[in-house]
Amino acid sequence: MSYVGPDFDPPQPRRSRRGPLTVALAALVPGALAGYVVWQAVGDDSGGGSDRAVPASSSSAPGSVSPSSRASASTTDDAKPSDSSTPAPSSSSSSSSSSSSSSSSKPAASGSLKGKVIVIDPGHNPDNFRHTSEINRKVNIGTNWKECDTTGTSTNAGYTEARFTLDVAHRMRAILEKQGATVKLTQDGDRSFGPCVDERARIGNTAHADAVVSLHADGSTVGNRGFHVILPASVHAGAADTRPIAASSRDLGERIAGLFVRETGSAPSNYVGDGTGLVVRKDLGGLNLSTVPKVFIECGNMRDTKDAALLTSGAWREKAARGISEGIVGFLHG
Repeated sequence: MSYVGPDFDPPQPRRSRRGPLTVALAALVPGALAGYVVWQAVGDDSGGGSDRAVPASSSSAPGSVSPSSRASASTTDDAKPSDSSTPAPSSSSSSSSSSSSSSSSKPAASGSLKGKVIVIDPGHNPDNFRHTSEINRKVNIGTNWKECDTTGTSTNAGYTEARFTLDVAHRMRAILEKQGATVKLTQDGDRSFGPCVDERARIGNTAHADAVVSLHADGSTVGNRGFHVILPASVHAGAADTRPIAASSRDLGERIAGLFVRETGSAPSNYVGDGTGLVVRKDLGGLNLSTVPKVFIECGNMRDTKDAALLTSGAWREKAARGISEGIVGFLHG
């Protein structure tokens, strides 16, 4: 997701809380390097290999998913960058879903996550560009008013953020359902636009989710690389009150950051977060309006060619889905 848009104004400068996470980051260098070497040996299934830099270290988190959950999730995405961030207008579009949650699963009969509810929020919508007036409508996010949603960003070759987030969401759903969780998606490509950022928060709240993760990819400048997890600041304004969830959301975000490094070999962002992979924000409606533990993750920068090579790889997206999922599992297991 680009920092231009309703939920992504440029982040304000801040001093990072390096604390235990930064110290623990160094413990994972050998594992991250080993994963990187294996990935290079196996190769990229997108047809466009990456010369990804050796990742920086990050923290390990307890509660990893069991090996049985690591089977690859099925997907219809062929990993080819065929979508465009500014596609030609179309005269037809799908009707908006009337359901507050567009996709849900039934809890498995058994599993370590039985009884847990996880909401996955795939950022943006592939058809948002057809509904500019609707997505430009302002909604109240507590601290101020922002647009309902944005179109998101894309790689220079046209692979869209909306397509990326849906693919990772599907992979995560398969992984987490195998662990017995009930998984809900805020949208599954079944709406004509949106949902708006306030509705995305409301879906997680209504589901009484144990954890919510909003999936994104950044649209920063070339040379800016790596992932970062966005944590809610302590906000109390209007309808927004994150004070009860700020600490638990940080715990969720730290675990996701550590496991994301381990599974993908990606380094924390080199342009925000001071190398920690963590950023605190108070201007995001999806976080401000949440009453349950929630974080955003920017999985990489779509405008950088090296990051784009990873984001367009189905094999890498499977690793990303596994890393995020394992972070959630570690958080839920405590």
